[in-house]
Amino acid sequence: MLDPRCPTRRLLDPIGTKWTSMTVKVLAEEHPHEVRFAQLRRRVPGISQKMLSATLQSLARDGLVARRVEPTVPPAVHYRLTELGLSLEEPLSVLRLWAETHMPEQPCSRPVLDALRVSPRSRLLGRRRNSARRTARAVVMR
Repeated sequence: MLDPRCPTRRLLDPIGTKWTSMTVKVLAEEHPHEVRFAQLRRRVPGISQKMLSATLQSLARDGLVARRVEPTVPPAVHYRLTELGLSLEEPLSVLRLWAETHMPEQPCSRPVLDALRVSPRSRLLGRRRNSARRTARAVVMR
């Protein structure tokens, strides 16, 4: 499974993203009905048009989403989960529930560790490194 050529990994890689999980959830809520692109974008908070388009293309390529285009000006594009895509909703919902349940256990040190990351430009300039370390030490020691 660790080998990039492994069939299991090739299947899991595209469905393991947050945008895939949210998109599948919205489409599953509407199943068996179709959802237009603009409706999907409104219902998936924070997703860009480009990312939604890439997510839907990936799901369609993997046979999880069906795409229908109405020949209008502009074209109306509709999406719905296939039966295979619908079978993915249950395992993804279990994973979303796990994430929501364990959110309070998220390490409080994460923001501190993120503050320790320094951009290559800052490293060259020698800035922020020492102040970030002092801040991290102070928070960890509390």
